[in-house]
Amino acid sequence: MASSLTKDSAGTAGSEKTFFGHPRGLATLFMTEMWERFSYYGMRALLPLYLIAPDGLHMNPATATAIYSVYVSLVYLLAMPGGWFGDRVWGPRKTVAVAGTVIMIGHLALALPLQGTFFAGLGLVAIGSGLLKSNISTMVGHLYDGPDDPRRDGGFTVFYMGINVGAFAAPLVIGTIGESVNWHLGFALAAVGMGLGLTQYLLGTRHLNERSLVVPKPLSAAERASTLRKGMIWLAVAAVFYIVTVVTGVYTLNWILVPITVAGLIIPVMVLTRIKRDKELSAAEQSKMSGYIWFFVAAAMFWMIYDQGGSTLAIFADTSADNSILGWDFPVSWYQSVNPVLIMALAPVFAAFWLALNRRGKEPSTIVKFSSGLVLVGASFFLFLMPLTIATDGHKAAAMWLVAIYFVQTVAELTLSPVGLSVTTKMAPAKYASQMMGVWFLAVTAGDCTTGLLSIAGVGLNGTGIVALQAALAAAAGVAIFMYRNKVKQLMGDVH
Repeated sequence: MASSLTKDSAGTAGSEKTFFGHPRGLATLFMTEMWERFSYYGMRALLPLYLIAPDGLHMNPATATAIYSVYVSLVYLLAMPGGWFGDRVWGPRKTVAVAGTVIMIGHLALALPLQGTFFAGLGLVAIGSGLLKSNISTMVGHLYDGPDDPRRDGGFTVFYMGINVGAFAAPLVIGTIGESVNWHLGFALAAVGMGLGLTQYLLGTRHLNERSLVVPKPLSAAERASTLRKGMIWLAVAAVFYIVTVVTGVYTLNWILVPITVAGLIIPVMVLTRIKRDKELSAAEQSKMSGYIWFFVAAAMFWMIYDQGGSTLAIFADTSADNSILGWDFPVSWYQSVNPVLIMALAPVFAAFWLALNRRGKEPSTIVKFSSGLVLVGASFFLFLMPLTIATDGHKAAAMWLVAIYFVQTVAELTLSPVGLSVTTKMAPAKYASQMMGVWFLAVTAGDCTTGLLSIAGVGLNGTGIVALQAALAAAAGVAIFMYRNKVKQLMGDVH
């Protein structure tokens, strides 16, 4: 996207120029996020295909789905400690610089044709993404004069466009090279993308607000020593444990996958329980947290199905779909560009639609939107039953079946995801205001870990029975929230 730079008499964020009427620093963060998402989604589009490919790691689909799900869940699980590092250790600006470097090194490790470095690379990319996710959004907020700045919402809209621009282009470039030329060259291109993002970030930091350099709540010397000591102890315990499993010959991939998936289910429960039991919360805040748990569980179910668009659906496309339109063949990874291009096309339509309904006093409530998103994501998997049935007869399912599934899932995302972000900030207790966005990310972790655990258990997620079951559960959850909307609304208090 070409920047529109004009003089800004206000001199916002230490710059005399603006980016489409916004502080110049937004261009730096936009490009950083775009290139980071380019690297992330490009690698993610290749990941399940490489894992099952005969010239890749040649794993079975269940194992590939488990690895993919665990990887995605880790990215969101690590967003909370990533935010902690920005708040307590390095400050947002330094944390993002470190994150970009770690991500780039991770992609370079993926580019090496060795299984050990491949999994190490996945871990590094997950760690870097977790460090970057919360802190770069914080810096966008720093560019504006508080929450009442009229440009703030528009700035975040421009920033999030960077996500979708990167996500759209990545499968077309990285996916094509990875599938058609060489898997590891594709992974290397992801490293190049992150390298470009990191370079322009470091060159453009002068346009960022000085607050991004500040560590909001720095650790005291005692806290730093205690944190380092505890971290080293846990690291040593893990190292000894895995060395023993390798030396004794009992180590398998599940020794890594199972603990992470279990942790991804236990940690969200622990976090929500800790907040809910906090005696410092008022009765109104306690009530809102009880209501929020309904949304959290429903969101976990939503993401469990939605994120299979990159694993279950991608593997089905690779093995059982006719990936061509009007006789033109295209790489399987290109399906991953369908969602971001639909997001960019439909998001303004949805925004205008809700606004038009609001003016007439007919805009659906948060609960109705949320339940509709669940029903729609369930409907996408009911639709998935059609190409699955076609493929059981030995035929190849048409590509448009998959495009239709992605379309329904995108509509579901636009109905549920923005509402989920909004309701999270509105229902957050004042004490946990800055932490609740991380709690929302934990819903993604819980959903993906559920998928991972099913795959580890050997459940074939491309089976008609399990697909129908997931579809029915999501639709039933959406209906349940709608039927109990008065109870949930009562728990939400003054949040509408």
